[in-house]
Formats: sequence, structure tokens, C-alpha cells
Amino acid sequence: MKLLVVEDEKLLAESLKTLLEEKGYQVDTVYDGITGEEYANLNIYDLLILDVLLPGQNGYQIARKLRSHRCGTPILMLTARSELEDRVEGLDAGADYYLTKPFDSRELFACIHALLRRQGPQVNELSFGNTSLDLFSGTLFCGQKSLRLSAREFDVLRLLMQNPKRNLSKERILAHVWGYDSNAVENHVEVYVGFLRKKLAGIGSNIRIVAVRRLGYHLEVTDKC
Repeated sequence: MKLLVVEDEKLLAESLKTLLEEKGYQVDTVYDGITGEEYANLNIYDLLILDVLLPGQNGYQIARKLRSHRCGTPILMLTARSELEDRVEGLDAGADYYLTKPFDSRELFACIHALLRRQGPQVNELSFGNTSLDLFSGTLFCGQKSLRLSAREFDVLRLLMQNPKRNLSKERILAHVWGYDSNAVENHVEVYVGFLRKKLAGIGSNIRIVAVRRLGYHLEVTDKC
């Protein structure tokens, strides 16, 4: 499960990241509204945790833009504001829950679990063709066969399975898997796509990773197993 925390108080953001990672979540943190919107629009997160007061643009603005683009990712909004009008504005903007600072970590996790449960089975597993990817264990399943993916392989395949018929550029895959600030190059994507192709073939999957020149990669179902 991959979460995005958008919080300008860096100490709080890093504390949230540590807490969430201890529970087994993958967590990215950003510290301003502009970058937060850019990350959220990657459509790779299971949950967004947005602070209201952010430099660049506030959490309400981010939520409204995401919902106007039909982004259905659950949003948990954090704020020091406790007035009813503020909570109503957050919910009207598209937030699914509004948590007032300071909050107990138990309440935070209860909110996260409740929001993730609403997403149904697709949160726990992605499927395409005859192949499924378990999001908790990073295991690939095809019939009676299964294998565990490395962290990089998992992130690449997960992104492809979340956007199965869309061409994803190497730049987008690099940004998602290695991060915007990484020194990784396009060859890294090519190498991991090669690893995944071999593993998919090895378990008899009927999905293949198709390369389209200058556009990137997408998944297709083939009759050949």
C-alpha cells in the first residue's frame, strides 16, 4: 500500500512517514501544495494525507482539482482548524475525512483503515489477464504458480497494472519508482522491464509488457501463454 503525505511541517511529515512505515505502508512525503498536486496526479497512491495550510496552494485547492479530474483516491485531510465551517469546507472540497491536529496515532490509523476498506478488493490486489499482483506481499500469481517480486519490480509492475492500456513513459516510471531526485536513468527502466518479462513468462502469464517507441510501455493480453 502506497501513501502520500503532503505536509509543510517537515518534522510532522517525517514522524508520520516513520509511523506509517512501521505499519508496513510505503510512504512518500512532500512539503508544498504544488508538488503535492503533481505527486497526487501520478495516480499511484492508495491514500492521500493532505494538510490544509500549505505553501503554493492549500489542501482544499488540491482536493478540488483532483476531484474535478475524477481522481477517486481517498483523501484524509489534516488541519489545526477545528471550526465546523472548516470541516465542512474540507469535506465539500472532496476530502473523505477531516482529522484535527493534534491527533492520537490510534485515531489516525483507524481513519486510514476505514478509508482503505472503502476501496474494495482492488486495494489488496490488482488483476489483468490471468495474472494478479498482491499489493501487501508483492507476490505475482498466475493459476497455481506464484513468485515474489523485488521492491523495484513490484513498483514498476504495479504502475503498469494500475494503467494497463495507457502508455507510460520511461520518465513517468522513473519518477514513480526511483523518485524525482534520483540519479537513475532510462536504462534502469529497460532493465527492470526485462526482468518482469522473464518472470511473467516463467509463471505462464498471458500478459506482456509492450514497448511503443517514444511513448513508453503498456500491458496487453496475448493468447500465447
